Amino acid sequence: MPTVPVKLLTVVAESVLADRLSRAILAAGALGFTLTPARGVGARSLRSKTLGGDNVRIEVIAIEPTARKLLPMLVDEWFPRCAVVAWLSDVEVVRGEKYAGPAP
Repeated sequence: MPTVPVKLLTVVAESVLADRLSRAILAAGALGFTLTPARGVGARSLRSKTLGGDNVRIEVIAIEPTARKLLPMLVDEWFPRCAVVAWLSDVEVVRGEKYAGPAP
């Protein structure tokens, strides 16, 4: 089964940001994403539900030029004022044509 190398952009953010962040990701060139609830412990300890709810995890599979455009957008526009973390991973997918939309 042939696979195509692409990038996986993973974003973890406060759930209150989910709609705005999702729209920004699509506007910056992503063709789609998967959004799931997320909980965990990090540098700031365990997140309390009384402080605004859980986090969300947004996963975007994209061709490299799109992923390389999305990550700086997050860093420049979201990191300074919001609790957001993000990372890129190399992944391989089947049906690679689904992720080969127009390069930015």
